Amino acid sequence: MRISSSMTYTNFLTNYQKNANTMQDTMNQLSSGKTVTESSDNPLLVSKIISSKVSLAENETYADTISSAETWTQEQYSVLNNVSTSMNRIITLITAAASSTNGTDELAAQKEEINEDIQNIMDSLNTNYAGKYLFSGQNTTTKPFEVSTDSDGIVSNISYEGTDDNLTRTIANGVSVDLFADGSQFTSIKNSDGTTTSLNEFVSNLMSALGDSDGNTNQTELGSTLLTQAQDFYDNFTSVQTNISAKETRLEAAASRNSTEKLNLTTQLSDQQDVDYAEAYLQYENQMVAYKATLAVGTKIMQTTVLDYMD
Repeated sequence: MRISSSMTYTNFLTNYQKNANTMQDTMNQLSSGKTVTESSDNPLLVSKIISSKVSLAENETYADTISSAETWTQEQYSVLNNVSTSMNRIITLITAAASSTNGTDELAAQKEEINEDIQNIMDSLNTNYAGKYLFSGQNTTTKPFEVSTDSDGIVSNISYEGTDDNLTRTIANGVSVDLFADGSQFTSIKNSDGTTTSLNEFVSNLMSALGDSDGNTNQTELGSTLLTQAQDFYDNFTSVQTNISAKETRLEAAASRNSTEKLNLTTQLSDQQDVDYAEAYLQYENQMVAYKATLAVGTKIMQTTVLDYMD
C-alpha cells in the first residue's frame, strides 16, 4: 500500500488533535475538580450524577421534615407533661374536697385552685408552635379550645374548634408518619357503663359539686363519679403522651437512617463527580509526554522533502 504525504499529514493531525483534546480534558478536570464539565463529556456518568444529586436533595428535604416532626412531638410531650401535672393536682384536690372535714373557706380555696388548674390545662392544649397549634387537627391556624367563664371567673363552657385529624408527613421514599394533632381525643372519656362523658360536662358537674358561695357541696359525687372521671381524663392524657413518645422514638430512628443515607449518597456523588487529583495529575503527565512525542514526530514529518528519499 502506497502511503502518500497527504495521508501522513492527515494521520499526524488526527493523532495530534486527539492527544491535545485528551490533555485538555484532563486539564479541565484538574482546574474544576470535577470529572465532567459538560454533559457531552460522558452522558452516562452525567445521568448518574444528576440522579445522585436528586436523591441527595430529596434526602435533605426528608431530613428537614423529620427534624420538624421531632420538634413537634417533643413540644407536645412537654405540653402533656404540664397537663398531666395539673390533672393530677385536680385529682388530689377532688379527693380533699370530698372529705367531710373541710370548712367553707377550704372548699372555696379548693374550687378556686381547681378552676385555675382547668384553665392551665386549656392554655397548655392551646399551645402554638412555630405558628401552628399543636392540638387543632388540620386547622393548625385555629385555636383548638375556646373557654368561657361566668361572672365569677369560673369555667362554664369548653368547646373544641379543631378537626379530628392528625397530620401526615412523608419522612422517606414511600414512608409516612401521622403526627398527633387530634385534640378532640381530649374532649371525652368512656365510662365503665359504656356511656361517654365530655370534658365540658365533667367540668360543669365538677364545679357544681364543689358548691356555691354558701359552701353547699356534693361530697358523695366528688368522692365517686367525679373522682373516677378525673382519673379517666388523666389516664387519657397520659395515654396520648405515651403514643407521642413512641412516635418520637420512631422519628429518631428515621433521623438516624436518613443521616446514614445522606452519608452514602454524598460518598456516591463524590465518587462520581470529584476528581482524584493524584491520579489525574499522573494522567496529565503521561498525556503531556504523548503530546510532546506527537509534536516531535510531526516536526520531522513536516521537514521531510522529496530529497530525503533520493540516494
